[in-house]
Order: sequence, then C-alpha cells, then structure tokens
Amino acid sequence: MTGKELRSRAFTLNPHFSYLPEHDRYLMAREKPRHRFNVIGLGVNGQEHIRVTLLEGRATIHGVYDPNPGSIAGAQRAYKQFVPQGELVVYDSLEAACNDPAVDGLIISTPNYTHIDLIRVAAKSGKHILLEKPMATTIPDAYEIMQTAQSYSAIFQVGLQYRYKAIYVEAIHEALVRRALGEVKQISIMEHRIPFLDKVNQWNKFAKYSGGTLVEKCCHYFDLLNLFAQSRATQVFATGSMAVNFREFQYNGEKSDILDNAFVTVRYANGVLGSFNLCMFAPMFYEELVICGDEGRLKAYENQDFLAVARPSTHLEILHGESKPARIGSPGYPTYIEETGHNGGTFYEHVNFIENIEGRQTQTATAAEGFWAVVVGVAAEESVKTGQPVIITELLERHGLSIR
Repeated sequence: MTGKELRSRAFTLNPHFSYLPEHDRYLMAREKPRHRFNVIGLGVNGQEHIRVTLLEGRATIHGVYDPNPGSIAGAQRAYKQFVPQGELVVYDSLEAACNDPAVDGLIISTPNYTHIDLIRVAAKSGKHILLEKPMATTIPDAYEIMQTAQSYSAIFQVGLQYRYKAIYVEAIHEALVRRALGEVKQISIMEHRIPFLDKVNQWNKFAKYSGGTLVEKCCHYFDLLNLFAQSRATQVFATGSMAVNFREFQYNGEKSDILDNAFVTVRYANGVLGSFNLCMFAPMFYEELVICGDEGRLKAYENQDFLAVARPSTHLEILHGESKPARIGSPGYPTYIEETGHNGGTFYEHVNFIENIEGRQTQTATAAEGFWAVVVGVAAEESVKTGQPVIITELLERHGLSIR
C-alpha cells in the first residue's frame, strides 16, 4: 500500500466490513501474501503461529503437519478464523511438509526434545526456518543446530520472542541504544506465574523431554539477561526445588521431575551481574525487569492478575536522581495484537521473520544467542542438582566444546 493514511488490520479483518467488495477496499484493503509457510507442530504455540501469520498478512499458511488429530483440528479452526472458506493442506509425513515446493518457509513448534531430529530433516529443504524456543534440550544438540544455522543459506530464526514484548522493546532501547542508564552493572528478572499447562503426552512435565524448567521456560529470560549484559556468562549458580506443582503427578507410570521455583545468579565476563527469580505456583502472570547502571535505574513489569481492579498491565520507569529527568510510562501494543499471544511478542516475531526473509536488518535472536540461552539454562539446572556453581568453560569442555 502507499499513502500515509491509517490502515489497520483491526478494520481489514473486521467481519462488520465483510460486505465491502475488494475493489471498494482502500483503507481496508487486504495485502496479498508474498510468502507461504508450513507449520510443523500444532499445539498451543503452533496454532498461535497460524493466527499471527494470517493477521500479519505478508504471508499465509499453506499446510500443516502433526501426528495428533486433535491438533490438526485445532489448526483448521484457527485457520478458518481468517480464511473461512479455506482448507489447509495436511501432510502425512515430516518430509512431505518440509519439501513441498509450494512453500518457502517452515515454522517448527514441536516439543523441545524433537527439535534436533526435525532440523536435520528441515534444513535439507533450504527453506526459511523459524524454530521455536528452546532450540534444543542439551548443549550438544543446541551446538549442532547452531552450526547448521550459521552455514544455512536461507533465514534461520530462533523463536525467542520475548524480545518483542513492549516492556522489553522499550527497555532494550533505553539501556542499549539510548544508554539512558550509562554502563549496565546489574540486571534482575522475575517471573511469577501459574503452573505449566497441559500438553499432548504431558512432555513438559518431564525434564528429559523439556530440558528442565530452567531450559524450557526460562531460556527467554536468560536470552534477555545475556542481551542486556552484552557479554557471555562465565559462572552460574542456582537453587531451586519442586515445592508445589505436580509432586504427585504421574504419566505412563513415570513421576514428574520439573522445578517449580528457583533463584539463579549469573556472572558475566565483563563484570555484569544477573539474577533470575522464578515461581510457578503464583496466582498471576507477572514479569519484572530491573536494570541498574552507573547513571540510572530502569524498572519494567508486565502483570495479569485476574482481578477486576483497573490498573495498567505494564509499567516502565527510568530514574536518574538529580542528574537527569525521570520518566514513567506504560508501554503497550494495540489490544488486538497483544491478544494474539505473548502480549504481542509473537506478532512482532513474525514481522521480523518477514523482514529477515525480505533482506531487511532486524534484531532477532541469532542461533548463537539461542545456543547461549540454552547453555545458561543447562548450567542452572546442573547447579540446582549439585548445589555448586557451574563454570561455563568447564561445562562446555565436558561436552567436547571449547568456545571462548
């Protein structure tokens, strides 16, 4: 489209305007998709990727693959919200889904432990790939995927979409672009939330499938810690336990073994200190970021507490004492974008995926950044088990890796 008039997807997709023929659509004109994707893995995240792709508009979903019939049915429903008369192609094998010449991109959102085997197949296609987090559950598998991505001729994007939540976008700009805090010295992130939700085969209740809570869920936050520190972790120390959730849960005769709370501290090569506080038996979704630099302090949070009290769901403040002006705000995206998933993070992940495909520079997480987020998570899980700090170089050397 050309021109500067406000053109909103909220109006373009609004069924109240469905009576308009295409030739009478200007402000509400639908952009013709330029890319076609297949989605592999159709649980909650896979269906979110379908809706967000269609809302973003520059790509469409051609087909899907998942061995679970219920997931296929859910994907069809998600697709028909945007294309009521359309039908998704349903593939009978992973190879067919990866190699269909009708598509130019693959979105992989299968259980964590399957990523390595799927990438070994998908990478042979040469198609653009968006791989959900964490990229793998072990350091060797994450390293192999990183090596594949670094030599890959098409786009290979890792789904660390929390970078695109409004509070983190603003915090990244203030801390790393404007440098409003001066030199970053200390970073603290908190997540307090409800337990893991149900999955097909309940794979997220078992560390051998998920990588453990500090890999599966918390790779997002370790990516953010690494990003704000602008350095690599050298030492990780963590304490945690299985205090409340799933203590009696069994599936196919096997007991759940995942952490539901933890404290993690991370020391970086440049002297920055990071910390992470996790509680997964809190009656809310609450994330908080605090960054202290030598010239100021930033605090941001995102909150959904299920209460009727009217208060902002996000907050960001920058304090400078007497030296500079202070600012307080409430970052956010349009409601229809935030409601698509992860408070708008997935939507802008897709915006950036298209930008990458079309050759424009973005700040998406690289495969190397995905690898280091997994490394910190694995180190934290090990530290909880041993009660000892984990030296990152020693951890990597035990896996036959020497990365400086």
